Amino acid sequence: MRGSDYAELRAFAAVAEHGNFARAAARLGMSASALSQTIRTLEERMGIRLLNRTTRSVAPSEAGQRLLARLLPALADLDRAVADVAALRDTPAGLLRINAPRVAIVHRLAPLIAPFHAAYPDIVMDVVVDDKLTDIVAGRFDAGIRLGEMVEKDMVSVKLGSEMRLVVIASPDYIARHGVPETPRDLRDHSCVVSRWPTDGSLYHWEFERGDEKLEVAVSGPLSTTDNDLMLRAVLDGVGIGYLFDYHVADHLVAGRLVSMLDDWTPPFPGFHLYYPSRRQMPPPLRAFVDFIGRQRAA
Repeated sequence: MRGSDYAELRAFAAVAEHGNFARAAARLGMSASALSQTIRTLEERMGIRLLNRTTRSVAPSEAGQRLLARLLPALADLDRAVADVAALRDTPAGLLRINAPRVAIVHRLAPLIAPFHAAYPDIVMDVVVDDKLTDIVAGRFDAGIRLGEMVEKDMVSVKLGSEMRLVVIASPDYIARHGVPETPRDLRDHSCVVSRWPTDGSLYHWEFERGDEKLEVAVSGPLSTTDNDLMLRAVLDGVGIGYLFDYHVADHLVAGRLVSMLDDWTPPFPGFHLYYPSRRQMPPPLRAFVDFIGRQRAA
C-alpha cells in the first residue's frame, strides 16, 4: 500500500466518523478543501462513490459502509502496532482520545489536565464533549467517562473522583410562595425544572431512595432542558424546584441563594469512572493516564 493510499483511507475514515468535513479536517490537521479533494481522488481511483453529501450532512454510501467495516479494524491494528513501538520509549508519547459528557469534563477531567501534561509532556489529549453515550469502540476512542452505574459490564473502569449526590433545591422566593415538599411524591404538586436525557430526549424521572424504599417521580413544570447551567439559573430565578449535582449548587447553598430539601431521600452514589475496553495491551498514553489517576487517588 502506497503512502498516499493510506492517507486517503485515513481521511475517508475520519470523514465517516465525524460526519462533517470541517470537523474531520480539524482532526487531521488539514484544510476542509484539501480533505474534500483527497476524498474525491480516492473515489475517482476506486471508481465508486464512498460518501453521500448533502448541504447539512455527510454519510457513507453502501460501498462506503462496506469499506468502512473492513477499514476500521485494520486502522485500529495499525494504531496498536505504532503504540507497541512507542511503548519502547522511556517516556510515553502519542495521542490519548477521551469521550466524556460536559459535566464530567468540567468537574472531573479538567483539573487533571495540567498536572497530567506536566508529568507526560509528550502525550496529546484529544477530549471530545459528548452527552449521548457514544460507543467508544466504534468511535475509536481510547477511553470514555460515565457515571459508574452506566458503564458496560465488558469494560474496565477506574473511579474518577469521589461519590456524588443529587440535591433537591429551590430558591427562598419559591419556597415562600409554594412551600416545601414533605415527601418526593409531593413534587408532583410543584413546578419543577425538568432535565432530559441527552441520549434520546426523554424526560428524566427523579429517583429517590431511603432505606429499602425506592421511588421514581415523574415531575413536570414550565421548563425542560438538557443543560445543567440553564436549569440552575431557572431555579435561582424561582421558576421551580430543581434536582442537580451537589457540587454544582454548593456555593449557592452556602450563600443562602438556594435551600436543599428531601436530603434523607438523596443518598450518595458512585461517581464518574474512566472506562476502556478490556484488552491485554493498552496504548501507552492510556496506561500512563490510568496510572496517573491511581497516583492522584492515593495522594
